[in-house]
Amino acid sequence: MDDKLSIKISIADRYYPLKIAVGDEERIRNAAKRINEKIDQYRQRYPERDIQDALSMASLQFMIRLLESENNEYIGPLVQELDSINAQLEEYIQKEL
Repeated sequence: MDDKLSIKISIADRYYPLKIAVGDEERIRNAAKRINEKIDQYRQRYPERDIQDALSMASLQFMIRLLESENNEYIGPLVQELDSINAQLEEYIQKEL
């Protein structure tokens, strides 16, 4: 049983054939849509610039968001651990008073 699907997505006025897992189709199409929306924003803001510039700026913005997200993934558990330790310390202090 082959659970691969052949689709074509368009990014920056170019079509790309992809062979993907069936369950990934919605996510991939949504990603392409968001990329194109961001490219369109840059093209409207800077109409004198080349599409490559809009694609580059969209890529940069998405990468910044990804890095921020990855950073939050590492910080989040640390903050939770510190909150837990703080709660334990407060409980200990209350018992000792």
